[in-house]
Amino acid sequence: MKTLLPVLRRSIQALSCVAVALTLSQCAAVKKKGNYSVHFDPPAKAVKNPSAVKVKLSTGAQRVYVMEGNEVLLATPCSVGTASTPTPLGTYSIYSKQANRRRQSSPGAGYPMTFWMEFKSAYGMHWGWVKPYPCTHGCVRLPIKSAQKIFSMVRQGTPLIIAKSHPEDATAGKSLPVLDDSSLADPPDSYMMSQKVFDDAAKGKMYY
Repeated sequence: MKTLLPVLRRSIQALSCVAVALTLSQCAAVKKKGNYSVHFDPPAKAVKNPSAVKVKLSTGAQRVYVMEGNEVLLATPCSVGTASTPTPLGTYSIYSKQANRRRQSSPGAGYPMTFWMEFKSAYGMHWGWVKPYPCTHGCVRLPIKSAQKIFSMVRQGTPLIIAKSHPEDATAGKSLPVLDDSSLADPPDSYMMSQKVFDDAAKGKMYY
């Protein structure tokens, strides 16, 4: 029996090493699985003169820039409309803001569109799942923390310039990460249709 003990100890140690290696490889796999928008937290500079703030949206690069004069206060990835349902180009102004808004039309009636900032009838910037390719019906989806911060930085009347590209794409936009929520499972309807989704959004959170 004594001669078996060292063998058993070595076997247990070997199994422990295998378990640790598997755990580490699984953690690495999780990290590589996706760069989700719920974890993106853009740095933001304080607004000094609200009347000088404007927002630029680049549909080609899928980037949003909050500007004060020529200074970028916040830059974030976003998702825009597909070729068949594009985000409209042009110069607009944000004329309506609603922090706790739900989709009005079907399909998807009741789905949260948190931090809604409307710039054209039925078109707005708001929280939504972000993908590295155009995927919306024309609205502009933002990561939850980006939407929360932009909502607080703009006001009714803030200009919004939507173009295929902006000079900031080559500067502030170039260093932004590629966000992809396509492999992220939707939270349960019981959560998405509850008040908690808005309570979490107010904290810059969205389920995960």
